[in-house]
Amino acid sequence: MDLGIRGKRALVCAASKGLGRGCAEALAAAGVDLVINARGAEVLTETARAIKEAHGVDVTTVAADITTEAGRAEVLAAAGNVDILVTNAGGPPPGMWTDWSRDDFLRAFDANMLTPIALMQACVPGMIERGWGRVVNITSQSVKAPIPALGLSNTARTGLTGFVAGMSRQVAGKGVIVNNMLPGIHDTDRANALDTKAAEAAGIDLAEARKRREASVPVGRYGTAAEFGATCAFLCSTHAGFIVGQNILLDGGATNATI
Repeated sequence: MDLGIRGKRALVCAASKGLGRGCAEALAAAGVDLVINARGAEVLTETARAIKEAHGVDVTTVAADITTEAGRAEVLAAAGNVDILVTNAGGPPPGMWTDWSRDDFLRAFDANMLTPIALMQACVPGMIERGWGRVVNITSQSVKAPIPALGLSNTARTGLTGFVAGMSRQVAGKGVIVNNMLPGIHDTDRANALDTKAAEAAGIDLAEARKRREASVPVGRYGTAAEFGATCAFLCSTHAGFIVGQNILLDGGATNATI
């Protein structure tokens, strides 16, 4: 399927690996030029090289912490006018509800709620002026089915979801389409870190922890960054203009809900 976005320009955050890279790869395959961001310059540069070689698109890299004001300013200055924005940032650490302080919550809000809001506020006005734009926020399955150990993430990402619910409907009539993607467990560094903690807590090895977790997913496996990216690219396409303010769950059926 031709997604109709060849020649567009996209900013993809946290794109050096994992789900962010999956989104960047899929957009590049559709002919989209990229500005990609991550904190680690070395891995980011290698990702850009691989994407350019595979897809022949222009790729600009900005090594910066997107969750800080200085980092966002650097990224936005390099990005300029973008047609597509994919927001993404690593989730806060797991823990017990009794352990989290006000500062812990503020850090989670900054990374997983206020940063994507700030990026939308910076990029969407230009999209409105040009009459076309796409925004995809990578959030979490925990927005629909809270994960007790991830209370910081549950809280911050649900706040972002509430913001998008209203904002997306205010800009849709101006040609800008905003949606959220809610990943369940995917084969990424984040999954490995959570599995490692689970293994330590249960006194088992990492392979057994992963096997147990895979068994909890109806499809019997973890998701891949490639299939996640393909969904992102579709939501950024010309074919997704009637999908507004939705929370697209990609969890292999793990969330047991009718609606």
